[in-house]
Amino acid sequence: MTHEPPGLDVAGLAAWLAREHPELADPAGPGLTASLITGGRSNLTYRVDGAALPLVVRRPPLGHVLSSAHDMRREHRVITALAGTIPVPRTVAVVDDTERAEVTGTVFFVMEHVAGMVLARPEHNAAWTREGLGRLGVELAEVLADLHATDPAAVGLADFGRPAGYLGRQMKTWRRQYDASRSRPQPLLDTLQGRLEAAVPDDGVRTAIVHGDYRLDNVIVAGPPDAPRIAAVLDWEMATLGDPLVDLGMLGMYWHIRELTTTSGVDVVPGAIVPGAGYPDFGEVIDAYAARAGIAVPDLSWYRAFACFKLAVILEGIHYRFTGGQTVGDGFDRIGELVEPLAAEGLDRLADTPPTTATTTAGGA
Repeated sequence: MTHEPPGLDVAGLAAWLAREHPELADPAGPGLTASLITGGRSNLTYRVDGAALPLVVRRPPLGHVLSSAHDMRREHRVITALAGTIPVPRTVAVVDDTERAEVTGTVFFVMEHVAGMVLARPEHNAAWTREGLGRLGVELAEVLADLHATDPAAVGLADFGRPAGYLGRQMKTWRRQYDASRSRPQPLLDTLQGRLEAAVPDDGVRTAIVHGDYRLDNVIVAGPPDAPRIAAVLDWEMATLGDPLVDLGMLGMYWHIRELTTTSGVDVVPGAIVPGAGYPDFGEVIDAYAARAGIAVPDLSWYRAFACFKLAVILEGIHYRFTGGQTVGDGFDRIGELVEPLAAEGLDRLADTPPTTATTTAGGA
């Protein structure tokens, strides 16, 4: 008997697998089972067992799909292109199921499951030593530097985005997404949006493949207690070509997300980085990135404020879908309460922006 999670037809998936990828089907087995993987706040991710090897299916949310978000083809393309460059899962196929509606009724893609753990909460740190987690924090920065050093043309991604005017378009995109998710007044978020738009940095001197949501709980960690390693980087739905400092701003915002959730009392955003666990401070992370990339990292105040705005808009969209009964999973009932604290944090970050554009050391980042 198959388990039927919302948004995925398991029998349809079994039929598709047997027809399109018989090498991965297991006709002698007990049949496929699927379960929703918790932790994702946007696209839905399912683990599928009962095939020749464990698989993962990714599809858009059940409702309120914004036009430029949740693009399964783009996510599949970038993961496939980066194989052998940085750790990513091996992809199987991307499928447009909108007409046939056999599996999801949407575009979806399938990839191999990568063994390991996602470190999303403080208790997950117990599997590794303090020294191991310290090295993991450094590796997280080094993998990001390796991503940003990858030549897009060399991996078939030369046309994956338009770097010129990237930050301005990002602001327009997230303003549009915010407008599409409005259901209540958010004056602080409105103020943050206005101040970010008034201070958009010029196009950076570097163009890179940008992950768009790079953080500890978007990687799979494996290895022994004293030597954890990044087995795969996940959740590429926002990837494009642009200013790589956006990824550093996002990483910095998430490096301190536990402080924000503890202060606000809304502990629903993943975060395993807590004092005493062994992780390096964010200045050390930037130092590790700079050393690997061979560059000096400029002040990140605008980028960290933009990260707060971006996450706040994402959470407002989730709140919108939740109130409409279109989101499945745990922890969505209070997630909208984090929008205002995130906006306030972003405004604080902008207040720290230096009056010049001089390059700073990592400690000033």
